[in-house]
Amino acid sequence: MPVIPHILIADDDRLIRLTLEAGLSLNGFRVSLARSGHEAIAAARNQNFDAVISDIYMPDGDGLEVLRELRLSNPELPVILMTAQGELDVTVQAMTEGANDVIAKPFEVSAISALLHRLLNARHEIETQAEKDPVAAVDFSRSGLIGRSAAMLTVYKLIASAARTEATVLITGESGTGKELTARAIHDFSPRKDKAFVAVNCSGLTDTLLEAELFGHTKGAFTGANQDRAGLFEAADGGTLFLDELASTSAAFQASLLRVLQSGEVRRVGATQTRRVNVRVIGASNAPLRELAESGGFRADLFYRLSVLTIDLPPLRARVGDVELLAQHFLHRVTGDGQPMLRLSQEAIEALRAYSFPGNVRELENALTRAAALCPNGMITLDCLPPYLAANNSLLSETQTASNTACQLVADWPTMEELQRRYLQLALEKVHGNRQHAADLLGIARRTIQRLIARYELSVPGEAENESSPETLSNGPDSEEEEKDWE
Repeated sequence: MPVIPHILIADDDRLIRLTLEAGLSLNGFRVSLARSGHEAIAAARNQNFDAVISDIYMPDGDGLEVLRELRLSNPELPVILMTAQGELDVTVQAMTEGANDVIAKPFEVSAISALLHRLLNARHEIETQAEKDPVAAVDFSRSGLIGRSAAMLTVYKLIASAARTEATVLITGESGTGKELTARAIHDFSPRKDKAFVAVNCSGLTDTLLEAELFGHTKGAFTGANQDRAGLFEAADGGTLFLDELASTSAAFQASLLRVLQSGEVRRVGATQTRRVNVRVIGASNAPLRELAESGGFRADLFYRLSVLTIDLPPLRARVGDVELLAQHFLHRVTGDGQPMLRLSQEAIEALRAYSFPGNVRELENALTRAAALCPNGMITLDCLPPYLAANNSLLSETQTASNTACQLVADWPTMEELQRRYLQLALEKVHGNRQHAADLLGIARRTIQRLIARYELSVPGEAENESSPETLSNGPDSEEEEKDWE
């Protein structure tokens, strides 16, 4: 690693170039700048760089073109790609073609500096392997994985890494986060893509049926087994078998599955001979398998066999900025041929952004499918969304209004007496001038309210109605102490 590493930065955004130049220079790097992909390629031909950081999307030669050129001329050169439009196919393609990392914009310069130091320090120990046969991109409508957030970009990179290996994979995450879609994407980007992808929900079958379904059975093995039947392991031979909800399976089934994973052979229920299969297994669970394995609720040896590679899918609430993108994708999918494209009103967009979606992407999809059925006129309004979404938006609006009001009360650091005056005025407006309700709201006596109104000369909403029955302002025996309590 040289004393002062020389870094090439390529981005058509001037602010990004200058930000990285300033930040990396302060962290001990020498920096050169390029405004386009073609300019970066020309610079790399004429100078030696220790690493290259390039934007993916540029009008004059994109980051993938830069990556390909650099891989031909200098396969070991660390290359980092940047994107503000994280997409599965582009990310996987970049990682497949030899990018060392793909980072999301906006970013922390300190994180990029740390990444550069790691890559440069490791360069003498490992060689960057460039793929000679890039995997073809998968259409989003086929893979179904939509998102440009940093959290999803991390998932895309893990999918790319998993697709390049034959190792078993464990996908974890809350219900509705897209575990089967992730497994299918791994299959679609792998060399097994032309073979079968078979998905099984283990929670929907008893032990006997699950073993018969996966391993097959012979004629007469159990009641109803009228003929020999191959199982799904054999059906997926050469391809991928996805086993969902593994936490729901019994210890006996887990032992059988472990034996298949270790030996690569299956024995049909009722048979004595085994059959060899070549199947890539991907497991999934929305329950914490590691914790279950540690507590004895799941076979630890099976857990470690399955979790050679682990992909933890983020909940939708952690995917900042992806909700609207997903919503537009779902609306596009449900729009019929010849129908106008459905759009979201601003109020509906705000309601979707404000909701936490405990059911994750599946819940969002169901909400948009419902909205499309109820609002066929081309515009999805708040009324088209499920009632709980609209109610949540109203509640958040009220909370935000209350928060803004509270900030206004103390924004100019008033005296305690002035703060008390403002607070009482706000309480009176809240209850529309009803003195008894204001007293109940503030937890003080009604006579105290009366005296404070007089002291501060407050305007009382609905004054005429409230004064129809004159009330004395004279001090009762306990009025002075009540006012002290308020103050």
